[in-house]
Amino acid sequence: MTRHFLRDDDLSPEEQSEILDLASRLKSQPYSAKPFAGPKTVALIFDKSSTRTRVSFSVGVSDLGGVPLIMEAGTSQLGVKESVADTAKVLERQVAMIVWRTFAQSGLEEMAANSKVPVINSLSDEFHPCQLLADLMTIREKIGNPKGKVLSYIGDASNNMCHSYMLAGVTAGMRVRVAGPASYQPNPKIYRRAEEIALQTGGSIDVYTDPKHALIDSDVVATDTWISMGQEAEKEQKVREFAGFTLDSELMSIAKPEAIVLHCLPAYRGFEISADVLDGPQSVVWDQAENRLHAQKALMVWLAARSKA
Repeated sequence: MTRHFLRDDDLSPEEQSEILDLASRLKSQPYSAKPFAGPKTVALIFDKSSTRTRVSFSVGVSDLGGVPLIMEAGTSQLGVKESVADTAKVLERQVAMIVWRTFAQSGLEEMAANSKVPVINSLSDEFHPCQLLADLMTIREKIGNPKGKVLSYIGDASNNMCHSYMLAGVTAGMRVRVAGPASYQPNPKIYRRAEEIALQTGGSIDVYTDPKHALIDSDVVATDTWISMGQEAEKEQKVREFAGFTLDSELMSIAKPEAIVLHCLPAYRGFEISADVLDGPQSVVWDQAENRLHAQKALMVWLAARSKA
């Protein structure tokens, strides 16, 4: 059966841990796995601009013995003159895997439903699951087993990063706390799904409108841009609405002194995070960015093996 990775809860706790273990091994032995030897081709589709996703997947596919095929919005018929389903049926006969950075989650679901090769969500408007594999890898490296640790997400609690922190965090058994303005709260269905997973893993999920409450005794503090791609016109409004949510030294003083800071980048210093925090000693954002490569390589190796079974 073909396995896909469209959202964080596509993995069980055991599967998530297995991929993270593999990511650590591939980090120390980067050329030890060659699932795409031949070389096979992996389609990397970008409906949104990208730095980390494009670089990490391109390098990762090459490291694994394959050839990355970059397809950008405007250079293919996908979703314009050809349906997602038809595109999937064309691609599955020529590539070993499909990686898609897009807008609607429904497009990814349609692609996966019509593809005999694995489909990976490299970002959608609802989830950013590959980023969370990198984040959990970084947490493991810096503070050890994430189970039972407090993960606090501060900022836009309605966005894809928050949704992925909720699902992936509780899957790892973490105590997840998210804080955002009242009008920027998580999707209720995703919140309920996180609650269901937490009951199985011993994790927990709590939502606040005051960031100070979410940061008490936090081991890991994460934030993300307030202005996602396509929302630039809302910048002034967002700055007003997110007053008090800038992750600065004052807010960080509430977390544990040894807490680490995550940001998926790009970061806007002085908005969602202050320069002294992003560039300070608690920040691990550059290790986090590098770990996209290792975590995604592990995911691709894992999916390739499971899809043969």
